[in-house]
Amino acid sequence: MSSTTPTPTQHRRNGGDLVVESLAALGADTVFGLPGQHALGVFDALRRSALRYVGLRVENNAGFAADAYARTTHGVAPLLVSTGPGALMTLAALQEAAAGSAAVLAIGSQVPLAGIGGGRHGYLHELTDQSASFRGVVKSVHTARTASQIPSAVAAAWESALSAPHGPVWLEIPQDVLLAEADVPPVAGLEARPRELLPRPELIAAAADRLTQARRPVILAGGGVVRAGAEAELLALAEQLRAPVATTFGGKGAFPWEHPLSLRSWMEDRYTTAFLEDADTLLVVGSGLGELSSNYHTFRPLGRVVQIEADLGKLESNHAALGIHADARAALAALVKEVGEREAGPDGDEDAPGSKAAGAAGPGAGDAPSPEAAVSDLLARVRDRIAGQHLDLEQQVLASVRDALPDGAVSCWDMTILAYWAWSAFDPRRTNALHSAQGAGGLGYGFPAALGVAVADPERPVLAVSGDGGAMYSIAELATARQYDLPVTWLIVDDGGYGILREYMTDAFGAATATELTRPDFVALAESFGVPALRTTPEQLRTDLAAALAAPGPSVVVLPAHLRMFAPTHLDS
Repeated sequence: MSSTTPTPTQHRRNGGDLVVESLAALGADTVFGLPGQHALGVFDALRRSALRYVGLRVENNAGFAADAYARTTHGVAPLLVSTGPGALMTLAALQEAAAGSAAVLAIGSQVPLAGIGGGRHGYLHELTDQSASFRGVVKSVHTARTASQIPSAVAAAWESALSAPHGPVWLEIPQDVLLAEADVPPVAGLEARPRELLPRPELIAAAADRLTQARRPVILAGGGVVRAGAEAELLALAEQLRAPVATTFGGKGAFPWEHPLSLRSWMEDRYTTAFLEDADTLLVVGSGLGELSSNYHTFRPLGRVVQIEADLGKLESNHAALGIHADARAALAALVKEVGEREAGPDGDEDAPGSKAAGAAGPGAGDAPSPEAAVSDLLARVRDRIAGQHLDLEQQVLASVRDALPDGAVSCWDMTILAYWAWSAFDPRRTNALHSAQGAGGLGYGFPAALGVAVADPERPVLAVSGDGGAMYSIAELATARQYDLPVTWLIVDDGGYGILREYMTDAFGAATATELTRPDFVALAESFGVPALRTTPEQLRTDLAAALAAPGPSVVVLPAHLRMFAPTHLDS
């Protein structure tokens, strides 16, 4: 046992108290985590605070839960873990939080202060440079080396996490600092002021020029729109310009699915890629046009691109553009105002040159179809392409999930074939209602993420979707769901292994290797945790899933089924 492990004595405020006081002062009411020896000072302090603690069974899963909580609340999700193995177990979750712009404030302990600096003192969990493991993953790394540094370090980390673009941060505090007596008053007046990322006026003016003069403007909305809460501004701009809108997988819900201008999310479809390429001005908002959003880098724009992006590293990283480094909401609001003023004309003339009121498709458009007709035609071609692949089972299963899920409910999707279908074909029916691990692509996200959503909003049912391979990453969290009685229904699609990898390997090599798995009886396993479970069929799925979602507390629905992916289109480019 470490010499600094506390013994039962009359408590005096210490560094752990400063951590929880600082979090509370900044507005936190919930923390996620998993305790460890070096972190006991802060976990003991939770007992004396009003913060709600949600403990998961694996640190990576605690990180996924915090990620989804942050996405749901648009706020900061504190994550408390211990040193060494506990800290390192969060890395995959923090990578997903970084890819998905989720404001996770990860606070890890460290070995005693004397062991920091590269020496090999042989402390339990000792790493030569623990913080170095996080620098390439998170937005910023912070350290508190004395108790009095803790409030300012927490505030700086909080501010970094919430500054656009949102993202995870890492703060570490040595064990002895957490246990050291704090000779300072309780934290009360702590503030963090996230940096506003406003667009430069001349860039907004230039973008408005291009958009109002365009004959075929199109908008691609990414996850940055959802994280910024810019859905209303996006809708207003699209309707001003009569510009069709496609949403990336991370941007699902940013634009109404059934809107006449909605291209939906068929990003892995060559027809959609060609439609975006053909725009004479393409406005990309909150997306870096990465691999999935560009149909595996086959996208080649023929016209001009305007890109609004809060992450400076993504600005023009894949395509030349008029780059606007700004928060999506601030930039879209400025564009709405600027475009509105230009379309009204200097004297309020709504038929001014460049106004969409002067012609449905702009000057010189000839007999070009209206934007709404062009959208309808594109979606019909996508439907016909999918219909020709005889994927009735897959479409039936996805439709059953959509019909069973209440309109106001959130769904969280693991990396599994049904999730890949959902990225393209699932209508979330409201904003910020579909979360997945498509940013970093790690397995095991769906169920712990759904737990985080349920913690944020326990009045609505939440759906988690996993394959049997991904489900095995999260089985331990059935105990968490039961302990906190969280209203999460977990749909496990059991196809006997890593289904998508089976498809990839068979297509590439003629046979699959290392994809077939021995699985437990998921129904019996869930019931052993005290979680109601049943096995269903594609025909019964809609009814069984709806009943599980309507029941209080956690539940599991297992669907044995071999699903297939629709054919890719990027290989023919």
